[in-house]
Amino acid sequence: MAIIQKTSEEIELMREAALVVSRTLGMLASEVKPGVTTLYLDKLAEEYIQSQDAIPGFLGLYDFPNTLCMSPNEQVVHGIPNNTPLLEGDIISIDCGAVKNGFYGDHAYTFEVGEVAPEVKKLLEVTKQSLYVGIEQFKIGNRVGDVGYAIQKFTEDHGYGVVRELVGHGLGKTMHEDPEMPNYGRRGRGKKFIEGMVVAIEPMTNLGTKNIKHHSDGWTITTRDNKPSAHFEHDVALVDGKPELLSTFGYIYQALGIESDEELPFRKEVLVL
Repeated sequence: MAIIQKTSEEIELMREAALVVSRTLGMLASEVKPGVTTLYLDKLAEEYIQSQDAIPGFLGLYDFPNTLCMSPNEQVVHGIPNNTPLLEGDIISIDCGAVKNGFYGDHAYTFEVGEVAPEVKKLLEVTKQSLYVGIEQFKIGNRVGDVGYAIQKFTEDHGYGVVRELVGHGLGKTMHEDPEMPNYGRRGRGKKFIEGMVVAIEPMTNLGTKNIKHHSDGWTITTRDNKPSAHFEHDVALVDGKPELLSTFGYIYQALGIESDEELPFRKEVLVL
């Protein structure tokens, strides 16, 4: 398959789709707390996305039954929402997709439920940092392996396991386009980056082993050793040879009272929330 380049107009349409997801995650941020069920959060997200003149991107995709992939603790990705309440000290990856203007937005954030253990908090911090380490390498002159290598080295230097079987991907009028974007690799290998491409970069990092287990429901994936896993994802376009964020964690930070300038290097201008 070939990489599908987007025009500047299409990138702006994709930004609108990505920001629907960003606002959805921001809305959910203040709802993630002990006692809440993932099915309740899923319903909130479905209604909110529809209120934004958009369509839930995951609902029915490959027969997935819900709007959100909700993956607590040792679940890596693709967890199915259910009626089990979240507990103090849990973490939960919320992966959300939306279709607007005929294009997909798709990104994810791992939330803390109340107070989490220090080693789990560190896992989240390092995984989120690795996302930006990878995004830095998404530029003209580089290849897929440069992004994967940067993420892998950063996370493995901290002693964590980098999931191999699940990868980021190109994004556009379909959820999964070329190229696949692994979170591991060798510098200078893989497809060349080209102007106008859009990808979802999404490190998935385990506190222990990199190995995972697929469950019989066909969706749920957990760490092989049942230790926690973290997942963060952004939508990024290659504009003027450099990475430009289409999504933002700003709405999440606004809801949680967090100050951060982590996204500034990847924006032409300050995003007004």
